[in-house]
Amino acid sequence: MQPIIVRHASPSDAELIANLSRQTFYETYVSYNTKEDMDKFMNDQFTKEALMKEVGTPGNIFLLAYADNEVKGYARMRESKTPFALGDINAIEIARIYARTNVIGKGIGSALMQKCIEVAKENKKEIIWLGVWPKNQLALNFYIKWGFEKFAIQNFVLGNDVQQDWLMKKLL
Repeated sequence: MQPIIVRHASPSDAELIANLSRQTFYETYVSYNTKEDMDKFMNDQFTKEALMKEVGTPGNIFLLAYADNEVKGYARMRESKTPFALGDINAIEIARIYARTNVIGKGIGSALMQKCIEVAKENKKEIIWLGVWPKNQLALNFYIKWGFEKFAIQNFVLGNDVQQDWLMKKLL
């Protein structure tokens, strides 16, 4: 694989990001959830149209990772309401960070995480935080390797299934 290049996305990347978002989310979680819950989530909350609207919306930062002249992964950072457990600290969320299944373990996630940290520091953030489903052991191990630590739990509704995500933070 050629060197990984991470760039900021623009509104013209909206369809690419929406398609990649849906593909990577589905591939990551389909084996852990019922078809009914996955279908409901994908068709009600995680629609292509809704995802496309996020790109270019103030408060969202999208990053695309390329290798071999094709997109291999993406990250979405967002200025969001800081979780109560973090207090009034200046923080930013990594709302999504995904690599295509066939390149997991090949540095795409690390390149995206490094860029997320750089962006957070450029924006004078003190903490970067995210939510992760603890059943996604691969992701959990990745975040721990990057120095994230659990600080709270929040609900995430996938279809009709109320799941609990760990909220994890990293001091910058």
